[in-house]
Amino acid sequence: MKRILVALDASERAPAVLAAAVRLAEVMDAKLVLYRAINLPTEVPAEAYLATDVRLEDVLKRNAHEALSRMASTIPAALVEALAVELAIPWDGILRTSHQRDADLIVIGSHGFRGLDRLLGTTAAKVVNRADRNVLVVRTPL
Repeated sequence: MKRILVALDASERAPAVLAAAVRLAEVMDAKLVLYRAINLPTEVPAEAYLATDVRLEDVLKRNAHEALSRMASTIPAALVEALAVELAIPWDGILRTSHQRDADLIVIGSHGFRGLDRLLGTTAAKVVNRADRNVLVVRTPL
């Protein structure tokens, strides 16, 4: 195993997902690609996009990249191959980036949804069901 794509979000569970990926990378002598998908909020009125000369997409990408950088600073630098942030539907971006980066494994967190969320499917479920490579789903306590 050479490369592990670690799908991270802004949740409190993200550090546990990263920790699991780090343990694997150390054992397998692999590199990590830390990935974060961002979405443009649907509730923001169109006028808000015109209120400044700074694009909302750029602000969101910068903030996500800074968050990934902070997370990367907590692990051995030699393990980190790249940080990747993109505007995407999370499950689709994860799968696309796993192809682009030639990842051998995808590591993603499970939020442990139940009921209606389980029926409709979560990002982790969509990745697992559509991936053409192995996926490790990290379950963390609620």
